[in-house]
Amino acid sequence: MLIKFGGMNISSKNPLEMVRFYNKTLGIPVLGDDPSDVDGSEIGFDITQPHIWIWDESKWGKANTGTVTFVFECDDHDKTYHELKEKGVELEPPKVAVWGGKELYVHDPDGNTILIL
Repeated sequence: MLIKFGGMNISSKNPLEMVRFYNKTLGIPVLGDDPSDVDGSEIGFDITQPHIWIWDESKWGKANTGTVTFVFECDDHDKTYHELKEKGVELEPPKVAVWGGKELYVHDPDGNTILIL
């Protein structure tokens, strides 16, 4: 039966912009080859953990229908908020959620939601 969750496929009409956003703006490493040299790119913190594959929609078709929500964790919401604002990301300040923890919402270039806990 199933033994591990490997990650998620998403497609983009501009995959290089997406990879640059996740890598340069959010600081998520690119796993494997330089994204400009391949048809798809892997991003994640460690190859042994779940990661995201970003595919060129014009070549491979849609890997997903609609947008998705990715959930990441940070060590300091206020610091993360200010760092993202300095990089030109439009976002609201972190808020305390009904469950008591802080949440920070960001959107990637394709409109996917990124929830930072």
